[in-house]
Amino acid sequence: MTSPAEYVLTLSCPDRPGVVAAVSGLLAARGCNIIESQQFGDRVERRFFMRVQFAGALGEDELNSAFATLAPDFAMEFRLRDMAGKPRVLIMVSRFDHCLNDLLYRVRSGALDIEIAAVASNHPDLRPLTQSYGIDYHHLPITPETRARQEAEVLALVEHYQVDLVVLARYMQVLSEGLCEKLTGRAINIHHSFLPSFKGAKPYHQAHDRGVKLIGATAHYVTSDLDEGPIIEQEVARVDHTHSPEDLAAIGRDVECLALARAVKWHAEQRVLLDGHKTVVFPR
Repeated sequence: MTSPAEYVLTLSCPDRPGVVAAVSGLLAARGCNIIESQQFGDRVERRFFMRVQFAGALGEDELNSAFATLAPDFAMEFRLRDMAGKPRVLIMVSRFDHCLNDLLYRVRSGALDIEIAAVASNHPDLRPLTQSYGIDYHHLPITPETRARQEAEVLALVEHYQVDLVVLARYMQVLSEGLCEKLTGRAINIHHSFLPSFKGAKPYHQAHDRGVKLIGATAHYVTSDLDEGPIIEQEVARVDHTHSPEDLAAIGRDVECLALARAVKWHAEQRVLLDGHKTVVFPR
């Protein structure tokens, strides 16, 4: 006997009575079984968000048609994804290897249900690591004069590999406004974040000089406003005066890996919905 297909539905619409009943009623009428359901009403923006994971015998086209019929009644924006297909990911990296290595291992161990289609870098250094996992590596050097051509090559890779998500795993280049717009909602970046914030060279040394007590990392969607995109996940670690700059950097690498891995996992599982400049996250 064939197992029923499993889907994830995510939606947002103006907050009003009857949305949950309408969605669950539509699924029940078509013999679908709800496995997990989460919802949130933003009282400030008066907008409603919902994620429903369900199983059923109907095909994706038939379900999309059914929800497309329902959507106008609630001014609803929705997305339906078949859980059988893994999101295809392009990882971009420079010379720091900790986030790339962490993602590669999580995928191989089954902790992260994505397919890493390829890795691209402005340096050749991480080719051996990437290819040890049997994954294509593309060296795309960049200078101020070649930035436009290099970014066109990035977009060509996205199209060639049919990429669903681009992950900047410590990619130390600023994306142009045009590339950010083309990747809206499907590119995630990781960066160090401190209280107070330290920018520029050697941020962990700056943090050490100021005697910080808390360091952290932020995973967010990429926008043309540098490091200002909607935040998906943050991770922190407490430190003290006994930690050297090198200790802080090591701890920082760990929290960067954790925050990025969670953000990628939640995005891949359709657990992140954009709410203006914020996100609504439905973690398991």
